[in-house]
Amino acid sequence: MWTFFRKAKLYRYDLAEDPPEWKERGSGFIKILIHLRTRQYRLLMRRDKTFKVCANHVITPTMELRSNCNSDRAFVWQTLADFADEIPKSESLGIRFATADDAAAFKQFFDYGKKQAIQKWSSKLPP
Repeated sequence: MWTFFRKAKLYRYDLAEDPPEWKERGSGFIKILIHLRTRQYRLLMRRDKTFKVCANHVITPTMELRSNCNSDRAFVWQTLADFADEIPKSESLGIRFATADDAAAFKQFFDYGKKQAIQKWSSKLPP
């Protein structure tokens, strides 16, 4: 079941370039999904015309969503394991929305997913 669904443009930070630079990963609809049984939040994005997955990872307690370049429409974060490619890898991702309202809604759902992940992990820690 999805909780958030908006159009956006996704970027990744490419460390292989000299100097490192942001590269467009895709444009399309981004979703924040919730697994009904485990209550785990997942971020999923597919490209517009090809429907190829360009982001697919769980929202974890360690993720920090930060504003990018003091913009109210763009954010950056890091994930330890993005499953968009064949092999999961750590990625620095950035996203830009068309409106500040879409970006604010994304932040709200992302932060809520992170809060749920923190509660889930803290309940599993030994006393």
